Amino acid sequence: MSGNDVLVKLEERTVVGKGLNQLRRDGMVPGVIHNHGQQSIHIVVAATDLSRVYKEAGKHHPLQLEVGSTKLLALIKDVHYNPVKRSLQHVVFQAIRQNEKVEAEIPLHLEGEIPAEKVGLLILRQLDTVEIEALPRDLPDEFTVDATKLVELHDKLTVADIVVPEGVTILTDADHPIATVVETKAQISEESEEVTPEGEEGAEGEAVEGAEGEAPAEEASSEKS
Repeated sequence: MSGNDVLVKLEERTVVGKGLNQLRRDGMVPGVIHNHGQQSIHIVVAATDLSRVYKEAGKHHPLQLEVGSTKLLALIKDVHYNPVKRSLQHVVFQAIRQNEKVEAEIPLHLEGEIPAEKVGLLILRQLDTVEIEALPRDLPDEFTVDATKLVELHDKLTVADIVVPEGVTILTDADHPIATVVETKAQISEESEEVTPEGEEGAEGEAVEGAEGEAPAEEASSEKS
């Protein structure tokens, strides 16, 4: 998708405080546009429109915002959901410039068949997005990572395994794991059952031996008395 081609029409918002709940009941989502250190623009957008745009653009596609006669290039910086209804509650846009680098979250996609899964091992996903810095025109849709390297137990992919295109800088720690091969709970349970506790028999033997060894001492004491 070409994020720059997506036009999002917003309305300037004057409602604040308790009035925001009524907006949400009416199917609208309040939000704000942070604009290069200038005064923020308070906006409102239809929940259905915002859901569609967020699904397509995520936090990495530049969008053309139109608020009345004002037009801005921006990224979705953050969205807040109702924790119970999972409905959109608030959105934050960050205005950007074509000639200035921006920070964005890029999704990660594991590509290829995973050998470890074929032998019954489990793949633990530890990272779904990475933070990057790039010019708006250089922002990628996603990063693909070669999952065929996940073969044996404890094999892992890290941020360092991402092939980074020119003009893009990854800000996430290079050592941060993306996915690791682990055992299933069933496999761990089977292994624990197969292990025989060590030292129990010896401990009991020592205790018995000690107990038996005390008897002669008591008998010897009796004989002396």
